[in-house]
Amino acid sequence: MTQSAYGLQESTAIQGVYFKPIRAFPDNRGIFREAFRKEWFPWVNFDQLQSNHSVSHTGVLRGLHYHFRQIDFWYVTSGVIRVGLVDLRASSPTFMKSQTLEIGETNETGVFIPEGVAHGFYVVAKASLIYYVNQYFTDGSDECGVAWNDPDLGVAWNLPGDPIISARDAEAPRFRDLPPEKQPQ
Repeated sequence: MTQSAYGLQESTAIQGVYFKPIRAFPDNRGIFREAFRKEWFPWVNFDQLQSNHSVSHTGVLRGLHYHFRQIDFWYVTSGVIRVGLVDLRASSPTFMKSQTLEIGETNETGVFIPEGVAHGFYVVAKASLIYYVNQYFTDGSDECGVAWNDPDLGVAWNLPGDPIISARDAEAPRFRDLPPEKQPQ
């Protein structure tokens, strides 16, 4: 990873993915953390900022999801998740490259995920995830999915057993079966 402005670390595996170490400020009352600043990402329009909260039990796997118009920034407030990322952008120099990393209590890091990068997570220890997006949810037309276990994507999940997944994620197609209009460019 290379260091960039605002303390961001760019992924060496997937172009446009950034990691932001989150600093903790503990004292005798507890801990304060700054989880998101718009200025960390000066190239992104966060004027339509929406924040979402997901709580998941150990063993849950969510994803892989991707968007054409939405950027995500993830921060785990408690627990541990294993993030899986795959670059689905045909025009990207890192097309079809994947990466996994664990974030949360053992690695307090935010993850910036650009459009066209498939993302999902496996819950290592019951987790609470806050994610910020730069587009309001409207009708679901920008909610796309691809099979979390697609062998062509090569995500190294390293799961201890079968994950708990939603019906939607279980039915997601393999990347090679996506129609052209569902493939990020």
